[in-house]
Amino acid sequence: MPAAKRAKKATRAKKSTKVIAETATKSILLVDDDAEIIESMRTILEAKGYAVLVARDGSQGVAVAERENPDLVVLDMMMPKRSGFLVLEKLRREYDHPVRIIMVTANEGNRHRAYAEMLGVDDYIRKPFAMDRLLESVQKLLS
Repeated sequence: MPAAKRAKKATRAKKSTKVIAETATKSILLVDDDAEIIESMRTILEAKGYAVLVARDGSQGVAVAERENPDLVVLDMMMPKRSGFLVLEKLRREYDHPVRIIMVTANEGNRHRAYAEMLGVDDYIRKPFAMDRLLESVQKLLS
């Protein structure tokens, strides 16, 4: 193969690797006790190239976040063992580096949203939500 052709092929490979690396290096922790919601979010996020971690309750979410240091956490508000508020508070207080956090909830109350914002949530999404809405927030927070 001529040198010019090899160089062109290598440049193309480098560009495609760079695009994949930009998202593949970003990890997202999903913390929710609803298996269907977890699978929906996991499917769409993995299709976009993100590495997805899963925790099924608040306590497990804190443990995984501390061990894996994700770039972003998608956090349900109402879960067993430890609520999303308690997880959010702990991550904001004790996390070594700033992690982006999106809280998702079926709760309609504005008081809860105000409290989440006071604790430092980066985005707040009400369930049910379109996966496009989640992707938009993820891409904005991780760019």
